[in-house]
Amino acid sequence: MGLFMSFMGKGLPTTQMMSLVMGTLHKQFIQKDIENLEDFHKAILDIFSTVNAALPGKHYDLPPLKEVQACYEEWKSADESKKKQLFIDFMKKEVSLSKLDDSTLITGLVTPPAAMVAKKAGERVPQLSLIKAIPDVVFVPSATILALVTVKLSRNFFLEKIAA
Repeated sequence: MGLFMSFMGKGLPTTQMMSLVMGTLHKQFIQKDIENLEDFHKAILDIFSTVNAALPGKHYDLPPLKEVQACYEEWKSADESKKKQLFIDFMKKEVSLSKLDDSTLITGLVTPPAAMVAKKAGERVPQLSLIKAIPDVVFVPSATILALVTVKLSRNFFLEKIAA
């Protein structure tokens, strides 16, 4: 197997690969009927949705609306030959890999064992005897998802409060 892989070479150079990917994304982008900022923004969202769906292990964050507006104003006033380069520059500049924060990671790791302990403790309390009817396979993922959503919403709430 190693000998076969050595004959294959190193694959496409990075610049050729980026050119191929950007060319494909630009073709998808120009197929859209873009008449105003809303259409432009929808086309950008569609591209990010496509990229995020094609790469299951990675997720890319969407650019802020202000950046999309600035790109649209520049793109709208440019001629056809410059529009592709503006799009490619925008995508290279604005595509950023989404990163998990520490609170989300810790919550995801701590919640399943805590949910099992809470369920076992709840089974012994007479008022919570109904909890025995819920299977562990349903209870633990539900508790984990609920905890992750709570952490995400509370983090967004507190960040908005700090920014205001």
